Amino acid sequence: MEKQTEIRGLMITVTNGRVLLPNANVTEIITYSTPEPIENSPPWLLGRTRWRGWRVPLVSFSMLAGLAPKEGGVNAKVTVLKALGGNPKMPFLAMVAQGFPRLTTISAETMVGAGEGDEHAAGIAHTVLVRDDHAIVPDLVGIERMISDAIAA
Repeated sequence: MEKQTEIRGLMITVTNGRVLLPNANVTEIITYSTPEPIENSPPWLLGRTRWRGWRVPLVSFSMLAGLAPKEGGVNAKVTVLKALGGNPKMPFLAMVAQGFPRLTTISAETMVGAGEGDEHAAGIAHTVLVRDDHAIVPDLVGIERMISDAIAA
């Protein structure tokens, strides 16, 4: 009998969409508070939010990926993520979420690619279908690079 490979994922609701991330990548979900602005940053880079002594860049994935013209919602949370790019000055980044994420188990049987031939907007690695839910797998390393470029500009 062949061993089934599964990973635990989090389905995170963002304005006008859903983002799928590995559970191990998500550090904590915290209450949204107004971030410190970053001078001359693009609209999707909302500023820096304070978390455990860090000033973490806060991104509106919905604005970055073109899902929404502005961030909204009264149930806004902040999803703190482990950065994958290896930049010691940015070990974490944060993404605005709408409400709490939902834990899900991902396997080859439960997830299929959707629109793989399409060009993806900024910050999107893949679009997928998990059971009956459409979701976006973000390009976190690309987003980190975009944050670094925006902060350095």
